[in-house]
Amino acid sequence: MALIDLSKREVHCKIVYYGPGRCGKTTNLLYIYNAMGDRARGKMLTIETKGDRTLFFDLLPLNLGKINGFDIRIQLYTVPGQAIYEATRKLVLKGVDGLVFVADSLRVRKNKNVESLNDLEKNLKDFNLDLETIPLILQYNKRDLASSPIPTLTIEEMEQDLNSKLNTIAFEAAATKGIGVFETLKEISKRTVRYVAEKHLLPQQQKNGV
Repeated sequence: MALIDLSKREVHCKIVYYGPGRCGKTTNLLYIYNAMGDRARGKMLTIETKGDRTLFFDLLPLNLGKINGFDIRIQLYTVPGQAIYEATRKLVLKGVDGLVFVADSLRVRKNKNVESLNDLEKNLKDFNLDLETIPLILQYNKRDLASSPIPTLTIEEMEQDLNSKLNTIAFEAAATKGIGVFETLKEISKRTVRYVAEKHLLPQQQKNGV
């Protein structure tokens, strides 16, 4: 749930990048962090786990404007993808307002993509959330490998595996090169801000007579 700071007139929206291990979640966030100026970003914090890590920082994206006079601060998180870190993934999802599911285009990761999406759906239910109502964007990462000898999934296959029921927008990406990274962030930020305004901020203002 979004944090609303009435004294600073800020609303904090939490966006989590979810997906299987080594799909490119951390690469997305590192690219965003390194591309942003110091004035627009907070300090990056990292929790190291064996073979994986949780990473988070916040942004003050001025291009999103304000909601009824409130500044918008976006908090970006990744989750560890490996199966042994299920408890950590669930913890990071607490209070989530928007999601980016990063899928791996490598053919050998086909089943891991589906398993991770099912894992996300299961963990959301513990917080009384579901994939159909919370803002969710898909990102098909490592598309630059489609022209290489490495076997990769087609977009049609990934759509069938991951988006046939969700029917949400999906971006092709090559996060190591920055391709599709900010397009993904822009879309999920807009959807999340709209969701937070309708579900949390406007009712809170009415309650406080603002």
